[in-house]
Amino acid sequence: MSKRAAQAATTLLQLEQQVVACTLCPRLRAYCKHVGRVRKPAFASDEYWARPVPGFGDAQAHLLIVGLAPAAHGANRTGRMFTGDGSDGAGAADFLARALHGCGYASQPHSRQRGDGFELQGAYLTAIARCAPPGNKPLPLEVQRCALWLHRELQLLKNVRVVLALGGLAFAQLLRVLPEHGVQLPRARFGHGVQVQPQGAGPLLIGSYHPSRQNTQTGRLTPDMLADVLRAARLAAQA
Repeated sequence: MSKRAAQAATTLLQLEQQVVACTLCPRLRAYCKHVGRVRKPAFASDEYWARPVPGFGDAQAHLLIVGLAPAAHGANRTGRMFTGDGSDGAGAADFLARALHGCGYASQPHSRQRGDGFELQGAYLTAIARCAPPGNKPLPLEVQRCALWLHRELQLLKNVRVVLALGGLAFAQLLRVLPEHGVQLPRARFGHGVQVQPQGAGPLLIGSYHPSRQNTQTGRLTPDMLADVLRAARLAAQA
């Protein structure tokens, strides 16, 4: 798998197929398969996806939302970004889904499995790593290898006017990736709600705390805080 393979994809559907077939990171591929075999007791009867997870959403999106990586028992199980991480509705997937629905970006306030009716309007979800990493921490080299898919998404999603980074690692990676697409960004420090205006043409970059349980159950990220950045993204896209 190479940059040439990513560039060969001329549609998002073709890119999805290339992502799913990716074998660039043996450590991550082995871990995803291991999790799919061992499984979590709550999902013992589920058949895990256990492969790289492609982006998901509206091909005409004006908002690109970039997370860290698939959750081991979430997207690595369901095969769709930010989907199914927690049967109690308190995981990152449903926290984000509720915010997206409340701001008019999603068809329903929960994201549990592929084919559940959850659709995005005006937004596209992706991540800087496409395989679930051990400890939810991809290695820098793995993020670097995976960047080719994000690069191609940025090329194919021609209407993106705002990029929302969920978490500091995604924010830092976008500060590296966007300039390679001609987007001149000033130096910036990650923070919730921080906005990085390009110096010239290109999308606005907005930072948000990641909707992980660690953040949402401690009050570091509240529903109103996430809604605020989504509303800011919509306003910026419409300006």
